[in-house]
Amino acid sequence: MLIQCTKKLLTELKLKPTPAKEEEPLFSWHANILTVNRRKTLVLMNDSNRYIIVLYGLKAKDFKKIDELIVQAIREIYKEENIKEEVIEAFLAQSKEITFTTTKDRTGVARLNKACENVYVMEDDLDQNTMYQVALSKLASRLLVGTGKNTYIVPNEALFSDLEGLTKGPILNSEAIVLKVTLEMENTSVWRRIVVPKRMTFSNLHTTLQRTFNWHDYHLHNFTIFPGKPFDPDKMKAKENRKPVAKIVCNEEFLEYDSDIPEKLETGERIADYLPAEILYIYDFGDDWQHRIVVEDFINDYDKNHPTCVAGEGNAPPEDVGGEPGYEEFLEIIKDPTYPDHQNMQRWGISQGYEEFDINMTNRRLKYI
Repeated sequence: MLIQCTKKLLTELKLKPTPAKEEEPLFSWHANILTVNRRKTLVLMNDSNRYIIVLYGLKAKDFKKIDELIVQAIREIYKEENIKEEVIEAFLAQSKEITFTTTKDRTGVARLNKACENVYVMEDDLDQNTMYQVALSKLASRLLVGTGKNTYIVPNEALFSDLEGLTKGPILNSEAIVLKVTLEMENTSVWRRIVVPKRMTFSNLHTTLQRTFNWHDYHLHNFTIFPGKPFDPDKMKAKENRKPVAKIVCNEEFLEYDSDIPEKLETGERIADYLPAEILYIYDFGDDWQHRIVVEDFINDYDKNHPTCVAGEGNAPPEDVGGEPGYEEFLEIIKDPTYPDHQNMQRWGISQGYEEFDINMTNRRLKYI
């Protein structure tokens, strides 16, 4: 594997510049070191498909084993792209040992600079709890990029094409879970049926739910895991049956509070590891939007690496509407053109993300997870 480094990165690595070498583009990367939020950040861009790999918060000791970290970063991020482990290992096996050289042409450097600009722009998506920036790498690799002569590619799609050519077969894991997600309200029916890759983490499930219900991630959230099938409130000892077995939280601060329920940070925690279960997802502890998640089925021939919405009903409430009572009042006002505040409320709803449920639009959002 060839890593073509900027002068700044070579200095950081304490390596003497060596002439650029020729390598098959799929096994060649351009790389630069940035400072983001006062932390050293390594950005790698594949020469063939322009896929971006980001390592964040590197320390002096890390640069002594940077080759190992790069390989592990590729492994971790490709796994989260739902690429089969055997495909990843085949790619790494053919990459051979890592060689660090200078950059060889202006085009590669210009493309690398653009990739670095995207990382700067997306710094709010950095995960402070890990070196391997899975979410940011995936997001940055879904941006359309020019390849010259008015042609464009999407890096993650180009990566899949490259790996299919390399292994001559399917590259994606095919197992998936069918979930029905119901926003619990007494007087309004809002639900979605979604299919998610079996390897999906709770962090990605959060993003999926945000886009499925057109929330905007303004507030905190958590997941509470209940054992087995959904409880029947008419059965005896219903309360005992409702005792949670785990809570998955979005922020380390939640772990500081005493709890008789095991709590874990959502990063790296996978849905499949907690099944069979019913899951309660709460978003916005003020408005207290509770989403009941039930596993309906498993699929063995799913051909995508991102979630899809296959059915749904009802419009999700706008952000900060004031919970269910506020939503009911909001609906009354926007349905009545004679109401004095009708137009203002309509404009406010649009500004807060309120819209008619559109399954095609929803799936366009989900494609980029």
